[in-house]
Amino acid sequence: MPLRWIEDAAHHDVVLDALARARVSLWIATANLKDTRLEAPIGSVARARRRYVSIVERFDELRGRGVELRVLHGGPPSGPFRESLAQRPALSPSHDWLRQCPRVHLKIIAVDGQDLYLGSANLTGAGMGAKGAGRRNFEIGVSTTDHVLIDAAQRRFDAIWTGGECGSCRVRSTCPRPLDTSSDTPPTSDPDRGPRRARTASAGGRVKAVPAPSRAKANAPPSGSRNPSGSKNDVAPRRTKKNGAAHLERADEKSGSARRRRRT
Repeated sequence: MPLRWIEDAAHHDVVLDALARARVSLWIATANLKDTRLEAPIGSVARARRRYVSIVERFDELRGRGVELRVLHGGPPSGPFRESLAQRPALSPSHDWLRQCPRVHLKIIAVDGQDLYLGSANLTGAGMGAKGAGRRNFEIGVSTTDHVLIDAAQRRFDAIWTGGECGSCRVRSTCPRPLDTSSDTPPTSDPDRGPRRARTASAGGRVKAVPAPSRAKANAPPSGSRNPSGSKNDVAPRRTKKNGAAHLERADEKSGSARRRRRT
């Protein structure tokens, strides 16, 4: 089984090699996704000027070459990544190549179904060795061309990517967009868990849950409704302890009046 040991700064070469060699497909899984800066391609003007380019720019090039690009991530992309993405209209809509699952923590890079990286490094500058020696993360991993391992890794990736794990997921209510939905808008109900709570954005940009109205409020009569035993303009009284006490007082007054009439 051919394996190659990858350590610390060597991860940078793994990413560059994958981006340069991909001809059919490039599948990447990462927990964190940031706007990693990489060396420009060999032979480019940017390379001659020793310029580092956004990985989003490299993704755009891959898509332009017809490479099937899949990027599966766990946490939300960083702000700079989203800014770089907004500057590349050809990459939108992004959900056909960029998908999020909050449970994703695996790190995979699969190139053309022939080469595979497995390890600890996220797709970030510190993880992929793009930072300086005193700032980058300590990472290890292996790369292999073993077809058994590659097939197993890609089957696992594809099961998550296509929503195969969503049906039994216990954190579905916190997922921004379940991957088993066919449209851009997530479903508002789950047949196994009942209605999902509505979600609305607060002023601070955070998403907060809005609970459904209680059963008592849902069944309460509307304000100003007619009393079934009264006239058209009667309003049904609310049943409270105070009203109950007043009712007993009125009953006592009526019985006292009846006794006084009998005595006279």
